[in-house]
Amino acid sequence: LLNINVGGKVFQIAYKVAARYPITRLGKLALYTDPMKKLQLCDDYSVQKNEYFFDRDPSIFHYIFHFYRSGVLWVMDEMCPSNFVEEIEYWGIHLKYSQRCCRILFEEKQDELSEYLKIQKELEAELEPLDSAEHFEGKFLGRFRKMIWNLIENPYSSVPAKIIAVMSSVFVLISIVGMTLSTVEEMKHKTGKMWMEQLEVICAIFFTSEYLMRLISSSSFKNFLRAAFNAVDLVAILPFYIQILFENLDEGDMLYHEELHKVENVSKLGKVLKLIKLMRIFRILKLARHSTGLRAFGFTIRQCYQQVCCLLLFIAMGVFTFSALMHSVEHDVPGTNFTSIPYAWWWAAVSLSTVGYGDTVPDTVLGRMVAFGCISFGIILNGMPISILYNKFSDYYAKLKAHENET
Repeated sequence: LLNINVGGKVFQIAYKVAARYPITRLGKLALYTDPMKKLQLCDDYSVQKNEYFFDRDPSIFHYIFHFYRSGVLWVMDEMCPSNFVEEIEYWGIHLKYSQRCCRILFEEKQDELSEYLKIQKELEAELEPLDSAEHFEGKFLGRFRKMIWNLIENPYSSVPAKIIAVMSSVFVLISIVGMTLSTVEEMKHKTGKMWMEQLEVICAIFFTSEYLMRLISSSSFKNFLRAAFNAVDLVAILPFYIQILFENLDEGDMLYHEELHKVENVSKLGKVLKLIKLMRIFRILKLARHSTGLRAFGFTIRQCYQQVCCLLLFIAMGVFTFSALMHSVEHDVPGTNFTSIPYAWWWAAVSLSTVGYGDTVPDTVLGRMVAFGCISFGIILNGMPISILYNKFSDYYAKLKAHENET
């Protein structure tokens, strides 16, 4: 008999039984005749007891011991997959010796654990700042840049840092409110327009100062440009300067071109300026820097992009299918709006989303049956991913909040 001591528990295996599996650790121990090679396979050897000692987990070795006796590797649900794989690799036993039912469940558990660890790592990276205090050591003006970095990036480092974080959110809200009020008819007169322009200048100065402070305090210019939040900050201030540039170009053209050409040019520049001004709406994304909820929402969409894409595919299929059916049963009705399949797309889209504006409705019995099928399909379709997305969002939000509090 081969005397095996695993973590203080003694097992006895017949030499001929262990030798059936020559590629395993115990199989080699049974087949080797050189004492030095045998000592390399174990952690210690007792001459008096003729016992080979292994400093491994005895609870898992029970399954290894059973494998040598029966030829079948059992896998229990309560075991940690990573620990179990590490142990069987040490003993030289492959997972293929387990039953197919056990192996399928074990591999599923392994995939779940890998996915959990991957998400956990990404969640930690979501809250981890681009720079840390250690990155400024030995750098040019490292102490000064570290102070600015704490002021801008770490709201919990001091009271002024917290004030700046609050001011940043307040200026974003003021900017969005100002952009909204600028479209009101009463605010388009000279006095109101002047106030809105001054408000935009103040907000642009604050956002520019904030962006420059982040740029100065960054320890790596490359990482700074690659960060998503910094790209949002850049988008928040670019429209203001592009608008000034286009307005100056507009004034130059007014001085040097003919009257007709000036009118055409002003019209083109006006359309471009409207588009540039509209880009200011992206400033609201700056709130995500200080909002755990918005971060959790963005993280949920990134993690569930496959489910979201699948939902969009089903919606597209439903729109094409029901618009074609509606056109086929309604196109002969006098005065119908379903004159073609593309015209029926809008009806199918609003019906699938269960909004149902009622601007386009079927007149025939068959058409109403198709509409009922479309609405029913939309209810089922919209109900499927909601629970998945909500559960994941609440889980990610709780984890982000807990990690943020620990930090």
